Amino acid sequence: MLLVSLICFFSCAQMEPRAPINKERTIFLNSSALRNKRLLVQEEKMLLESAKKDSLLNFIRSEAGYLYAYLRKAETNTPLPQKGDQVRFQYQIEDLQKKMIYDKKSLGVVNYAIDEEELLPGLREALRIMRPNEVVVFLFPSYLCYSYQGDGDKIGISQPLRFTIERLNSPKIKPKF
Repeated sequence: MLLVSLICFFSCAQMEPRAPINKERTIFLNSSALRNKRLLVQEEKMLLESAKKDSLLNFIRSEAGYLYAYLRKAETNTPLPQKGDQVRFQYQIEDLQKKMIYDKKSLGVVNYAIDEEELLPGLREALRIMRPNEVVVFLFPSYLCYSYQGDGDKIGISQPLRFTIERLNSPKIKPKF
């Protein structure tokens, strides 16, 4: 009886928490997070400097971390696109010094269903706030563009970019009867 009570007593003792098994991974994740925070601050400064140099435009800061300015604003209060709406647009990509990377002709006209197709995060964000016939300049941080990979051709890693996007009239979709 004494033996059973001793076993029960010692088995109910507090268990000690285990230390992380992979300390190197924790160190890597912490240093990666710190590096990304520094990159974000640096890119934000670059975007603000670029906007300041372009004194003819009145840039607005978005909650998503990019800046935008209207070159042509729609005069009507047409509704903003909703999920599933088809939009047509054309755009060009420049670096923050306005050096052309990809022009409208090489990128072509794009048809896109809002939030239902794959597209760069920056373009998805931009098209949600654009009405037909508007032309808007966007200054995107790298995480909304090609991020740490670049495009493997003309766009480098972690490169903030300037997009000029023109939203065209959406195509008329014929009803299926």
